[in-house]
Amino acid sequence: MSSEPVVVTRRRAPLAASRFPVWFGIALVVAVLAISLALSLAVGARFVPLGEVVLSLFGTGDQNVLNIVGELRVTRTVNAVICGVALGAAGVLMQALTRNPIADPGMLGVSAGASFGVVAGMSVLGALGVGGTIWLALAGAALASAVIFWFSGTRFASGSPVRLILAGVAFSAILAGLSQAIVLTDETVLDAFRFWRVGSLTARPVEEALPLVVFIIVGVILALLLGPALNLMALGDDSAIALGVKPGVVRALVLLAVTLLCGTATAIAGPIAFVGLVIPHLLRRLVGPDLRIVLPLSLLAAPAMLLLADTLGRVIGGGGEVQVGIVTALIGGPLLIAFVVGRRTAGIS
Repeated sequence: MSSEPVVVTRRRAPLAASRFPVWFGIALVVAVLAISLALSLAVGARFVPLGEVVLSLFGTGDQNVLNIVGELRVTRTVNAVICGVALGAAGVLMQALTRNPIADPGMLGVSAGASFGVVAGMSVLGALGVGGTIWLALAGAALASAVIFWFSGTRFASGSPVRLILAGVAFSAILAGLSQAIVLTDETVLDAFRFWRVGSLTARPVEEALPLVVFIIVGVILALLLGPALNLMALGDDSAIALGVKPGVVRALVLLAVTLLCGTATAIAGPIAFVGLVIPHLLRRLVGPDLRIVLPLSLLAAPAMLLLADTLGRVIGGGGEVQVGIVTALIGGPLLIAFVVGRRTAGIS
């Protein structure tokens, strides 16, 4: 009795076709980012022509323009790019890991941990400089992620990510309650915390934010390397294991990457909502769900959204300005409702 050899082939995860050619999506995102960068440097309480913006970037031109562009707008533009890169990548990772199209980087408790770190630090140590709040926020985010990883237990390494999500939501609620308790009993902390809480790109000088870029670089590298494995995990854990993926290792690395990305962004600008939630939706509609494409594009699209929101906040604020965290909520909320009503979310079931 003869038997024929069985040939086992490795199949890629089925990926839905994109609505537009990939090259079109890339070109569109790059163009929007370029426009948003120009608007961020030129538009504000005083409009600065692009020619004068270019001169000021090289340290020449009118002194008033140098002060406006070089000292104020460049700072918030750089902060927006740094935080946008982090929030965009973190949002894509979270939605891919949980297979939940409304997952947000804050679901793991990173933002709540950062907020609690700042509040607790201010309460114990008193008023701190900008650098102090950055490191307190980062420490709080790291501690929250470590606790959530521990609480999620062995099932996190071998099964559904539901336990991870539940642990994150529950611990976020606990930290939010503790933060509110401290804030309501300490007026000094309340005064310092309420501005940071809504999210702002102006309170962190570039020289304070740049040292933290190394954490974002590590997180971005991890995210890009994890893209192919997360594509395969969309088939389910059993299929992914058969194709050589270790879901437990992938989830642990995703948690590490999200902690580095979201924790650093929150430390720099405060909690900024909807960027990590909306951008993955937009990109999946534009180029399809393949994370090998969506993840790199999120590094461009999320900064563009944050820059446009910050610029809009300067324009609609009249004599003052509206904080970027408020603007992203005003933009992201209606967009999310449109996505849910349309039920056209691509690539995640």
